[in-house]
Order: sequence, then C-alpha cells, then structure tokens
Amino acid sequence: MALTSEQMEQAASFMMELLRELAWIGAEGAVPAHGQEPQLAGAAEQAAAAGGTAWAERGPAPQAALGGEQAGAAMRSSGCSGEPAASAQPADSAGLIGPAGALGVTRLLYDGAWLEAQRRLERRLAEAGLEPRFDRAGSLYGRLAGTEAGSGVVLTGSHIDTVRRGGPYDGAYGVAAGIAALAALRRFCGPPQRTLEVVSLCEEEGSRFPLSYWGSGTMIGRYGLEGAARYRDAGGTTLEEAMLSAGFGRPEQPHPRRGDLAAFVELHVEQGIVLERGGEGIGVVQAIVGQRRYTFTVAGEANHAGTTPMRLRRDALAGAAEMALAAERAAVRRGEPMVATVGRIAAEPGTPNVVPGRVVFTLDVRHDDAQALEAFCRELLEELDGIAARRGLELQGELWMDAPPAPMDAGLAERLERAAARRGLAVRRMASGAGHDAQLLSELCPAAMLFVPSRAGISHSPLEFTEEAQLAAGLAVLIDALYELAYEERVP
Repeated sequence: MALTSEQMEQAASFMMELLRELAWIGAEGAVPAHGQEPQLAGAAEQAAAAGGTAWAERGPAPQAALGGEQAGAAMRSSGCSGEPAASAQPADSAGLIGPAGALGVTRLLYDGAWLEAQRRLERRLAEAGLEPRFDRAGSLYGRLAGTEAGSGVVLTGSHIDTVRRGGPYDGAYGVAAGIAALAALRRFCGPPQRTLEVVSLCEEEGSRFPLSYWGSGTMIGRYGLEGAARYRDAGGTTLEEAMLSAGFGRPEQPHPRRGDLAAFVELHVEQGIVLERGGEGIGVVQAIVGQRRYTFTVAGEANHAGTTPMRLRRDALAGAAEMALAAERAAVRRGEPMVATVGRIAAEPGTPNVVPGRVVFTLDVRHDDAQALEAFCRELLEELDGIAARRGLELQGELWMDAPPAPMDAGLAERLERAAARRGLAVRRMASGAGHDAQLLSELCPAAMLFVPSRAGISHSPLEFTEEAQLAAGLAVLIDALYELAYEERVP
C-alpha cells in the first residue's frame, strides 16, 4: 500500500475540496442566502475561497471527514514516507456536495461554466505541483514526470462536462480523485519511474452537440478536429465555432491524438444500484456494454376516432405500443445484463379524437457480449416486423448507433481487485451498463474501471449522491493501483 492512513486522509480531503468547488461551477437555481456569494464548507474550502489551496506547497492539508467501518478499512496502509498529517477540524459533509437547493449542475462543452471549471482545475494542478497543459480539443492534463523516459504514461481521470441539470459526481469524481491521487503520490512518494498523468476530458456526455466522447474520441483518432464544423448545437453554433471561442482548436496547441499510453484507469460512480443492493464497496468492471440504438417509424392510417371500427383500424400507436412491450418481454426472457429501452415515442397527428397514423419511437439495446447483442437484435427486429405485418402497418428502422462491447484488461482488473481486497473492501466483478471513456481508450492501451456505489442508483440527476467514505475508498484503491503501475512499474 502506497500511503499511510494519515496521508490517505489528506488525499481524500483534497479530493472533496475539489469536488465541492466543481459542484458550484454550473450549479443551476442555487441562490445564496441574503444575496451573498456562495460559501464553501470546511477549512479546506475556506482556504480555497481565500485565494489559495489547502494543499499546495504551503503545508499539509486538513484531514477528511471520514467515518464508519468502510472508511477505516479504506484508510489502513503503510508505505511511502512523508510528513505527518496536520490536525484540523473535519469539513462539513452532512449533505450533498454543492449548493443546497440547486437544480443540478450544467456544464456543456465549451460553454462558460465548462471553461471556468477547466481553468479552475488548471490552477489547482499547478498549485499541487503537477504540470498542466491543454490539448487542442480542450482536454486538460496534469503531469507527474517519471524518471525513466520512454516507458509510457499511466493515465487516470474522467470527464468534466455534464448532462443538463446533472449531478455533482458523474465524471467530476474521477477527475478530482485523479488529481488528488497524483498530488499525494508526488508529495509523499516523490517522482515515479513511469510518468503519471491525470486528464479532465473535455467532453463525454453528448449534451450539446450531436456526438459524444469528443475528448477521448480525438485522443484515439475517432474524431478529427478538421470535421468539427459539421456538428451544430440547438442554437446553430458549430462545434468548431464553439471550440475556437473557448480558446481551443488552434494549430499551435498540442494535437489530442495519443500514442504513448501504457495504461488507463478510470474511477467513476456506478450510476446504478447493483453495488448498493449487493453491499459491495467497490465494483471492478469486466466489460463496458455494447449499445445499439434505433429509430423506428410506424406508418398506419389516421382516421376518425368515433367512426372507425376497431377491427378496421391501422393504429400506428397501438402497434408501436405492442412493439415496445415485445422489446421489454424479450429482454426479460434473455436475462441480465440484457436491457432494452423504448425511451422516446411521438404520435401524429397527436389529436385526442384521431386514430394515430404515424409514430416514431427509439429503441436502445445493451449487452456486454457482442454475439448475444447481435442475436437479440436480429430476433427482436423479426418480431417487430411480424407485429407490423399482422396489424397492416409499415415499419422502417434506422440503426444510428452500433458501439461494440469493450472488454477491460483482465490483468489490470485483477490488480484492482487485489488492491481493494487488501483494504478490506467487498468487491464485485460487474459489467458497466453505461458508456465511458475507458471503452474508447481501451483501443489505445490496457484500460480498467473502478466503480463506487451510487445511492438508490440515481445518476444524471441533482439527487445523485455517494457517501464521502465510499468516495474515499475508491480513491484509496486508485492510489494503490497507480503506485503499483508507476512506481513499481508493473504494467500488463
């Protein structure tokens, strides 16, 4: 184990400080009392509000507010030398991170809140002694140089953008934990053999422009910066225009394509209820599910609702409803982890006294096995065609997303399991039902993902929440894994 329990507590305190700062940037609907500026809770945040950081070169950080058996297990360790922890009052952690009463956090690619968050993190990286740099797409890196040149880079981190009115942990947790991990390793363990970097990826969610994974996609070459003019947001602004207005996309900036990565480890909140229901503190992802997304158009015949007998109707909405139920039944029959979701449905003409003549609906299908996903979709599409034929309807479908499952590196996953077990944490091997940057970066290097529980499985919502002790436990496992990969040079 890389750090002592006191050192790990300091790292957790710094991580929580960063998360609270990020939660204010883009918070919607939060009005500070009496018209005052928002105040961050705790000694660490007060230092930040005063213009500095509680953990820069000026002295040790206050301890985190941790409690319970899980926190105690997460903090047991011995390893690198370093100065003893400072004594301080614990930070306030009674409620959600971020402003009470906020309607959620919105940081969309290249908007003002997004830029403020990236610039704030740039300053925090510099204060923590990590070399900051932006790439041309706007992803932010912090570098802890290794002593052995040419040995490849061990990367951690996640994304900084959010869905509209999302929660404070999705993406931001992995970024804050990555920064805290590298800052702690630098401070207490010195330079690694293999270079460590943390990344705050510019975009993952697809909330503003009709594409997703812009940050990791430009890293692997899936997207070219020269194609940015093709994409427009709802207001008509092109991705290229937004990128340039935020100060990126310039030829003198480093190109985002990477070819020097030795490993990538992403720490993330689960965004599901599996860990909480199972009582495990850590999830080690074996694979990220593949996704197929369709748009179906069902054409029938619009007609008078009062004068058209039921037996003579070609009701497009009734047909689409039967198709949605067929998808649900098929997924239940196949069993976990297969899921199928009709997420959007629109009927025309949409009048109470008219039989619907046209319906458009979406279908999202996910599974972690490519052959199972292919077979399920093929069989389901045949069933939907049969429903349409029996009802006298026309059915057209468009497959507009076909992302294959992404297995995580088995060697890295086993290493994460062992690190969690050494800290007394219950571990579950699991698939990720949501897409993540790790699935793209697995094309470049061995990749792995760690999950911590999400309360009630809620995510992409202001109600998104994870206990501070659980966040600290994930950070502890991440630090141990990065130490092993970069200081002991055990890369698969």
